[in-house]
Amino acid sequence: MKKINLLIASSFFISATWGSFSALAEPTQLIPADNESYLYTGRVDFTDKKSPSVSWAGTSIKANFTGTSLAIKLDDQFGKNYFNIFIDGETLHPYVLEAKQGEQIYVINTALKAGNHSLEIYKRTEGEEGATTFKGLLLDKDAKLLAPPVRPNRRIEIYGDSISTGMGNEGADNGMDHLLSEKNNYWAYGSIAARNLNAELHTISQSGIGIMISWFPFIMPQFYDQLSAVGNNDTQWNFSQWTPDVVVINLFQNDSWLIDREKRLQPVPTDAQRVQAYINFVRSVRAKYPKVQIICALGSMDATATPKWPAYITTAVERMKKENNDQKLDTIFFEFTGYGGHPRIAQHKANAEKLTAFIKRKMIW
Repeated sequence: MKKINLLIASSFFISATWGSFSALAEPTQLIPADNESYLYTGRVDFTDKKSPSVSWAGTSIKANFTGTSLAIKLDDQFGKNYFNIFIDGETLHPYVLEAKQGEQIYVINTALKAGNHSLEIYKRTEGEEGATTFKGLLLDKDAKLLAPPVRPNRRIEIYGDSISTGMGNEGADNGMDHLLSEKNNYWAYGSIAARNLNAELHTISQSGIGIMISWFPFIMPQFYDQLSAVGNNDTQWNFSQWTPDVVVINLFQNDSWLIDREKRLQPVPTDAQRVQAYINFVRSVRAKYPKVQIICALGSMDATATPKWPAYITTAVERMKKENNDQKLDTIFFEFTGYGGHPRIAQHKANAEKLTAFIKRKMIW
């Protein structure tokens, strides 16, 4: 029988089941965002601890709580973001929250079983969809937050483009892949691999970005060190507060299109200039993390359809190993399958398995 949940002005929730009304618990107790029982993952802006701002794809907020109802208070910049809301570990069929612009309360569930529950709020979309301020959870008046989940000890960081974001990965194989509702970082290859390895992940990605040229006026060397993912801005991430064990760099797909196909970078860079640009970026990451394992990746879109662009990366890595005696550098390439659009979830899963196996061997995880 169909059930409709209504939020009325008094914040009292009513369940209407075709003609009969029964009062449910009121999720009116706000647990503010600065409560120590929240577990935040990602580059989160805590300038205002009661209103932390999340902008990067894959940023998440976890909590354990009691009670029978749940609502979330958010303030979204543009009204373009989507979030997965996972309750009690149900990841295959999440509540997908489409954020509206401005401050809103989103009723997630008013009929949970009494007892303890787990929650994860996971940002599916990326910085170009704007930032979202988390204002807290609304629970039953007698409910509470429990001890937070345990943070994984292993850490992975990815620098990438639309592939690493997961753009279009939920689209039909014969459908469009630019819809915001079908951009889901949770099923991007890096996120899957991190879960396989029980590792905490930071994904620093932007659809359309490159190392030498992007589809917009800024490039990854100008973007990778930001706290906020919303465009090219002056915010600064403090690299000392979170150090990964492994860094994956999956870039050059957009460079390959914009340089070779679109001819948008003039004069056209030589092979040597392309290699040097890649070296310069990797060295900037190495300067932040002198001892971490760096994996230089590419794919699985058409930049790996021929050996040309993978060869630039291989050449760059070999040079850095020789010139800098940097032995914590490796390459991995995700094969082009012939599919012309952004990878779908099936391709992300295959790429994740390859990356998982590679990191397991390299890190002895």
